[in-house]
Amino acid sequence: MKLYMKPGACSLASHIVLREAGLPFDLVKVDLAAKKTEDGGDFLAVNPKGQVPTLGLDEGGILTEGPVILQYVADKAAAKGLVPAHGSLERYRVLEWLNFVGTELHKTFSPLFRPTTPDAFKATLKELLAAKFGVLDKRLADNRFLAGESFTIADAYAFTVLRWAAPMGLDLATWPNVAAYVARVGERPAVREALAAEGIG
Repeated sequence: MKLYMKPGACSLASHIVLREAGLPFDLVKVDLAAKKTEDGGDFLAVNPKGQVPTLGLDEGGILTEGPVILQYVADKAAAKGLVPAHGSLERYRVLEWLNFVGTELHKTFSPLFRPTTPDAFKATLKELLAAKFGVLDKRLADNRFLAGESFTIADAYAFTVLRWAAPMGLDLATWPNVAAYVARVGERPAVREALAAEGIG
């Protein structure tokens, strides 16, 4: 497989899960502004959406959308337990948190990265994020990970997105359970390897 990624972007979650799964893959860095791969290729020819993560599949073709890639990779390495079995309530709990991260955190963060976003709107977004961090803090008071005691694909995604808090002026120390969680996930060998490989460790 081939993971098209940008260091530190949401594609980091897919990178982490590929390493947790122990599956072979190659990394291809993408310049999202220029829509070029690191060798100068046209990224839009690979993925017309022009977004990362994009996963080139062994059998040909691509898979897009981070949460879908995470499930695909986890299912290919089912014995690793990165997502519970199909049809189980435990799986839906993981997907519940995966969707929370995608819709409530990731998409709220996104406008903060745009220089054209008005300052007043950025302040509103930070207030919304603070409220969502409060939800996470409460959840993590009695759970090591979002869906319980085991690391799952939802944690790879949450860790990736929560790393954006500090650059946006949000101090996770305000939410001690969230801060401890980010530190805990950050100590996982696969996470350290992914950060190092992206040059953002």
